[in-house]
Amino acid sequence: MQETYSISELGKEFGITTRAIRFYEDKELLSPTRQGGRRIYSRADRTRLKLLLRGKRLGWPLEEIKSVLNMYDAGDGELDQLQYTAKKIEQRRQQLLRQKQDINAALADLDRIQNRCVSHMATLNSCNDNHSSQNHQSQKETSS
Repeated sequence: MQETYSISELGKEFGITTRAIRFYEDKELLSPTRQGGRRIYSRADRTRLKLLLRGKRLGWPLEEIKSVLNMYDAGDGELDQLQYTAKKIEQRRQQLLRQKQDINAALADLDRIQNRCVSHMATLNSCNDNHSSQNHQSQKETSS
């Protein structure tokens, strides 16, 4: 594995823009060294970015992600970081399960409403067909 990375290398590897990486720098989530105007990212920066993106996929706000990353950097210990992360994962899991229940309930409501609409349209079409047949029959009788 490489020892250092450019901003474009990290962007390609993780499928994000260099602008996003600079944004994370502005939020003090990454801190590359500089050689002139060029950013040089270490293996630790790469790992931080990987963890940051994983936290985003889990739906964590940047402040929570920053707390986890800073715990590791402060040397508070891997155990503290893992306990905090496990707690946050469980909270997010519960939130997603509630959202899933809400989505399932909304989908069931939509199915019921759609079925009513389809049924009512069939009734209206049937009535219109009967009405058209009666009008057509009436026109035949009056023209005879």
